[in-house]
Amino acid sequence: MHSYTKAESRERAKLFRKGFRQALADCVDPDIRRRIESIDQSAAARGAQELAALHQVQADARQDLAAAKAIERTAPRAERAAAREARKQAEQRVRLAERAVHKAERD
Repeated sequence: MHSYTKAESRERAKLFRKGFRQALADCVDPDIRRRIESIDQSAAARGAQELAALHQVQADARQDLAAAKAIERTAPRAERAAAREARKQAEQRVRLAERAVHKAERD
């Protein structure tokens, strides 16, 4: 996963266009390739950190869901409706976290 900043995206696009024009002329400057690779490496490192953080959020959401299910099962009848709503909210957080992780892993 890569996570480019806006400045990195602009710089990479500019370098890519410059390299493309040079490739058409068959005289590509190796500095352009090095700068693009440097941008890609920093974006990959940032993406790995963000993916690890998303996995942590997903694990926390799953843990919260397990706790909410346990609370719902042990709740007295008067408090069961509130416990059910808490479980449904926890399930929603798990779904959102899973979607974010799957989207990040796809990109």
